[in-house]
Amino acid sequence: MKDERLSYHGAQLDVVDQQILSELSADARIPNKLLAERVGVAPSTCSMRLRRLVRIGAIRGHHADVDPVALGRPLQAIIAVRVQPAARPRIGALSARLARLPGVLNVFFVAGAEDFLIQVAAGSTEELRHFVADNLSGSREFTSTQTSLVFEHVRGQDR
Repeated sequence: MKDERLSYHGAQLDVVDQQILSELSADARIPNKLLAERVGVAPSTCSMRLRRLVRIGAIRGHHADVDPVALGRPLQAIIAVRVQPAARPRIGALSARLARLPGVLNVFFVAGAEDFLIQVAAGSTEELRHFVADNLSGSREFTSTQTSLVFEHVRGQDR
């Protein structure tokens, strides 16, 4: 029989763990009792597995997916950023710093011509311009930026 375990950062995730993660990615508000029923375990077992999945980092957090428009930030952009060669040893710290900036929704460290793709939400084009000028273009760690406006964002089925 095929081994149905998946290795995740040194921890083994079995079929039940994978089913729990799949169910939660579809509906993070599913009650534990219904989740346990769907994956075929007792509610107490499901709770124990959930705690373990959080502990090992497979579940990274619990949050609401709020539309930035509802927060007064109707303008979204993806900003491609290239890092100075001398700053590359600090790539992890730069990533964390970018993630803490106001309006940043996601930071992706990527391969290719650019080093980071940053998804931001802003209240206006002026606010977006200030974000880029103050936080990116004005920083010695970054050599270039390229901003693309997002016209529409459709979330994928497999979040």
